[in-house]
Amino acid sequence: MMKTIALVAHDGMKTTLLGWIERHKTFFADKTLIATGTTGKLISETLAQPVQCMASGPLGGDQQIGALIAEQKIDWLIFFWDPLSSQPHDPDVKALIRLAVVWNIPVACNIATADFIIHSSLYRDGYARAVPDFTAHNNRMRHTHQP
Repeated sequence: MMKTIALVAHDGMKTTLLGWIERHKTFFADKTLIATGTTGKLISETLAQPVQCMASGPLGGDQQIGALIAEQKIDWLIFFWDPLSSQPHDPDVKALIRLAVVWNIPVACNIATADFIIHSSLYRDGYARAVPDFTAHNNRMRHTHQP
């Protein structure tokens, strides 16, 4: 069951994310929420529930959430990024989304996708995502020839 949700929003998308969260307040009531800095504080105020706040995105918050994804501690990433403005930490943003894809974490980058996920019968029925097995990748250097 997807109970731990990471939430991130660029400055130009914070209002959009907060409005979407406000409309789905009951959905988040029993979820563990983790967010980057300011976004987390705003979400906590909007929902009147605790949110674990990481650093601000440009100060490493995106990377902190990426680490939690790699540690299998995040079930879903909601990342409303601003497609119309450049971000100084764009490589961090790409790395975060890449990790979500690597670990098969659902990612919603806009309202439409977020709506599809929370209204999906897969979500309601307790979807269990397939966790990739990277054993072969992790062991690839163990079988090299030694002189």
